[in-house]
Amino acid sequence: MRVGLILGEALSGLRRNASMVISVILVTFVSLTFVGAAMLMQLQITKMYSYWVDRAQVAVSLCSSISTSKTCVDGVATEDQVAAVKEKLDSEALQSVVKGVRFESRADAYQAVLDLYGDDYREFVTEDQMNETYYVTLNDPGQAAVITEAFGAMDGVDAVINQMQYLDPLFTALTVATYIAVGIAALMLVAAVLLIATTIRLSAYARRKELGIMRLVGASNRFIQTPFILEGVFAAFIGSLLAGGAILAGIQFGVRGYLRERVNFITTWVDLSDAAAVIPAIILIGLVLAALSAGFAIRRWLRA
Repeated sequence: MRVGLILGEALSGLRRNASMVISVILVTFVSLTFVGAAMLMQLQITKMYSYWVDRAQVAVSLCSSISTSKTCVDGVATEDQVAAVKEKLDSEALQSVVKGVRFESRADAYQAVLDLYGDDYREFVTEDQMNETYYVTLNDPGQAAVITEAFGAMDGVDAVINQMQYLDPLFTALTVATYIAVGIAALMLVAAVLLIATTIRLSAYARRKELGIMRLVGASNRFIQTPFILEGVFAAFIGSLLAGGAILAGIQFGVRGYLRERVNFITTWVDLSDAAAVIPAIILIGLVLAALSAGFAIRRWLRA
C-alpha cells in the first residue's frame, strides 16, 4: 500500500509537469546518445588500431634508377647490397625485433602499380624506376625506430618507411572527434541535471500544501522525497531507452547498412554486441544522475 501510494504520487507529478518532463526526456536522450556515440567511437578506434598495428610493416626500399638519396649515389642497388640488407634482417641482433620479412622484387612492384592504375600507366613509369623492397613485420610495432636506425644510412637503401605513420593522422583525428563528442555529451548532461532539478523543485512547489499536510501528520523526509526522486528517474529512464534505441539504429543502419559497404579499408567495425555493452552503461549513467539531481533538489527545497 505504501509502495502504491509512492508510485501514485510520482505518476501524479509526472502528469502535472508533462511539458517539463518531456524536456527532461529529450535532453537526457540527446546527451546520452552523445555519450554512447563517444563510447562506440573509442571502441572503433581501438578495434582499428589493433587491426592495423598487427599488419603495419616497415618498408626498407632499395635504390632504383631514379632514387636521389645520399645512399643511392651509385644508382640501382647491387646484388651485394640487396644481400647485405637481407643478411642484416636475418641477423641475431634483430631476431627479437623482426617477426617476418617479405621481399617484393622490382617486377612485382611494377605489376602492382599497373594493377592499381591500369595498363595505361606504362607510359609514365618503367620497371627500372621501381624499388625493390623488404617488408618487415615487427614483434612490437613500437620498435620501428630500430629498423630505421639499422638501415637508414646503409648503402643501397633508398628509404625506410614505417607504414603506421600514414595511419597516425587518422587515429588522431578520430580521437579528437571522440573528445568533441564527450565534451558535447558533458554539456548536455549538465543541462539535463539542471533541468531535472528545476522540474523537481517546480513539482514540489505545486504540491507545497500537500507536503505541509504530510509533514504535520508525521511523514518522514524519505517518504516525502521518494516520489520526487522517482519522477526524475522515470523521465531519465525513458530518455535513456530512447538513446539506446538511437544507438542500435545507428549501428544497424549507419554502420552495417552504410559505412561497412562504402569504407573498404576498415575491416573491423563496432557491431550490435558492442552496442549491447554500451547501452546498459548509458542507462545506468542516466538513472544515477537523475536520482542524485532530484534527491539534491528536493532536499534543498524541504530545508527552505
